Amino acid sequence: MRTNDHASISDLLNQAEVLADTYSDYDTEAARQRVDSKAESWDPGAGPDARRPVAAHEQAARDLDLAVALIVDSPQAATALERLADDDRPDPEGAVVFAALLHLARDHDAAQFWWQFAAGGGNRTAAFCLSLAHGRRAEFSDARHWRAEARRLEAAPDGATRAPAARPLLPESIRHQLLTQCRSGSRPTLPARLEAVINRLPVDPDLDYGTIPRPVPTLTHDLPQGRQVPPGPVGGTSPAARRTTGDG
Repeated sequence: MRTNDHASISDLLNQAEVLADTYSDYDTEAARQRVDSKAESWDPGAGPDARRPVAAHEQAARDLDLAVALIVDSPQAATALERLADDDRPDPEGAVVFAALLHLARDHDAAQFWWQFAAGGGNRTAAFCLSLAHGRRAEFSDARHWRAEARRLEAAPDGATRAPAARPLLPESIRHQLLTQCRSGSRPTLPARLEAVINRLPVDPDLDYGTIPRPVPTLTHDLPQGRQVPPGPVGGTSPAARRTTGDG
């Protein structure tokens, strides 16, 4: 199924100002240029499907993968994720980052949960990601709703203070790999040792989503080293294993 309600990734990023409001000092245009420069050797005519028309849901999936890669590549990602795990009130910016990690670990339902939490807190980037997440499922009415919501949400006020970036969320080689995979048309994936860290996070039950992983305070230290965290009371070793209840 195709729809005319779809723009290019550059248009979508510009319209939603993805990352611009969440990470006010992040140069999104420079990130896009890095995506291009890191795949100069890719030959777009190398495969038989390289130039076939792309369906709207396929393009939405690719655009979401790129947005997620840019989110975890942001220099503010680790700081935001730490706030999500440590604060009494979970931080919407950290929820955007955590959802991006869950998406990379192929736990799409849990990613949607955390993006919806962040969007409910007024985060424009989360609403943008939700529009693409629904688009990848060909749920175009919901995708239009969240795209409109992303446009409606106010950007962060000028001069808003942000905590300084302490360290990258992921090793540089992995961030490079994710962006290169996006540029080549492949689905970005985390190395097995990092995906295992996410799959072993403690989880909480949810009536609509089954079980939802939650971050732990040590997550930003565990990820770069591939160190596994102990599972919670309903833990599992994969998104499928964690789905112990239905969708309600």
